[in-house]
Amino acid sequence: MIRKEQVLQDVVIKFAGDSGDGMQLTGTQFTNNTALLGIDLATFPDFPAEIRAPQGTLPGVSGYQLRFSSDRVFTPGDECDVLVAMNAAALKANLKALKKGGKIIANTDGFDAKNLRLANYPDGVNPLDDGSLENYEVIRMDVTKMTREALKEITMGTKEKDRAKNMFVLGFLYWMYNRDMDNTIQFLTEKFGKKQEILDSNVKALRAGYNFGDTTETFTTRYKVDKARMEPGEYRSIMGNQATAYGLIAASQKSGLQLFLGTYPITPASDILHELSRYKNFGIKTFQAEDEIAGITSAIGAAYGGALGVTTTSGPGMALKGEAMGLAVMLEIPLLIIDVQRGGPSTGLPTKTEQSDLLQAYYGRNGECPMPIVSASTPSDCFGAVYEAVRIAIQHMTPVIFLSDGYIANGAEPWRFPKSDDLQPIPVKFKTELGHGEDKFQPYLRDEKLARPWAIPGVPGLEHRIGGLEKQNITGNVSYDPENHQLMVKIRQEKVDKIADYIPEQTLDSGPEKGKILVLGWGSTYGAIKSAVAEMQIQGYAVSHAHLRYVRPFPKNLGTILKNFDQVLIPEINNGQLIKIIRDQYFVDAKGYNKIMGVPITKTELVMKLQEMLGRVN
Repeated sequence: MIRKEQVLQDVVIKFAGDSGDGMQLTGTQFTNNTALLGIDLATFPDFPAEIRAPQGTLPGVSGYQLRFSSDRVFTPGDECDVLVAMNAAALKANLKALKKGGKIIANTDGFDAKNLRLANYPDGVNPLDDGSLENYEVIRMDVTKMTREALKEITMGTKEKDRAKNMFVLGFLYWMYNRDMDNTIQFLTEKFGKKQEILDSNVKALRAGYNFGDTTETFTTRYKVDKARMEPGEYRSIMGNQATAYGLIAASQKSGLQLFLGTYPITPASDILHELSRYKNFGIKTFQAEDEIAGITSAIGAAYGGALGVTTTSGPGMALKGEAMGLAVMLEIPLLIIDVQRGGPSTGLPTKTEQSDLLQAYYGRNGECPMPIVSASTPSDCFGAVYEAVRIAIQHMTPVIFLSDGYIANGAEPWRFPKSDDLQPIPVKFKTELGHGEDKFQPYLRDEKLARPWAIPGVPGLEHRIGGLEKQNITGNVSYDPENHQLMVKIRQEKVDKIADYIPEQTLDSGPEKGKILVLGWGSTYGAIKSAVAEMQIQGYAVSHAHLRYVRPFPKNLGTILKNFDQVLIPEINNGQLIKIIRDQYFVDAKGYNKIMGVPITKTELVMKLQEMLGRVN
């Protein structure tokens, strides 16, 4: 049989099936395989909201979208080239995102009468047979039957054998895209090495899928995507929560502080706890508390005792932590609060992404309670951004909020390993003795940053009082004096504002310094904005892009940059939060583009919005 190989520049695959079909594992393995080849990539895992939604139903569909390219990519793609549909519900939920002419790999066993009924297809209607898919290339595979056949010599039950269906599909895709299976076999060996029957079933199913593609005459073309042109270095695929954990470890090592994580599990932040708990060899302590309040207060206690205190959460947990965050502001101790945002309010959309908590981070506490805010833009950026958040907390003696979101946390991209020598030092200065001329420790005597001294409990002569009541300036004694309260409120705000003197000025990610439109973003809108602006620049338009890491305080030159453009567009995955702050602080008539559907903004949407603002579209 003659086979031809076609070289592609860019491919988007969506794996979709029941939450028990292993689509996240399948996507992750294909992602890791892609990263090892030096191909650029971006991913978007899409989890069902319910832990175990009814099988075969639309709410139970779990998806994993992967884009890989020989060019640099910044989004997981607006449309898919290939849709793997393990059942009828997976097809129905994702067909609208498939390009016309795209491939559908359909597990025919998932399109029986029961699955069609659960997916709400009318009686007697099967999309594989009714002609509705004539604009697509449909590859029919009875994955269930072929997996069982491949495993017929293994003694495990049918239900257990069916769990290897995802490996059969993965093997077929490895054949289709001309890949080696060794890294996945190594992963399976490490994961199931002590469960020989499970290991054998997965490896056999993987190889059976590969052999199916290799021996079936229907498939005459294999595809290949070349290695991307990227900066030389050592790379790995990394997810946002992993990068956050590694950034915390690096900050702990560079500062010499023991890392203490006090937290309560919550989607989508829990993986930071899971990841950090694996690194006890670095002296890391992880504490799963009984609730959100205990999580943050334990971290406050650790920070007071001289450790790097960290707590992780999402929006609902931020609400519960609010009072303790105010205590940390009053105490003026270094503390890191990591908020991996999701859809709200209340329990909201636990597994869906949203930039929902910026206003909560800015204002969500009683009284005048300012806190610095640092935001990550991509999965790999979490490393540097959280490292910087720790530096600010320690050097300015203040709690800091670090914002990520579900898209960043669960997404993956290539990450070039940083070298330890390239990381900015984080010097720590503990107060260890009374200074010259001091006869009594003054816990709120400040330095040029307005930071108070960090004194460890138990040091002779440095005894001092803490608590949530207002402090007298310099002495730290409880004070109800009205003039002192106003002074302390102003000082705490000035201390946060003064951080702007110690962070870099804002730069443009791309585009001219002056022009028609500035697209200002923060967080996970980075990829869509970068891609859309690049397309407009290719068309010859004076459109620029600036992306914020420092959201409070803003870089000192941000106002000047905003004034250099005729219009400012602020895309957000919320109902308009950064735009309110920008309008308030800079009196700029910024325009918003807001999407609140639990999914990222696409490049196409932003291109259309920019064209509209430039007057090209009615």
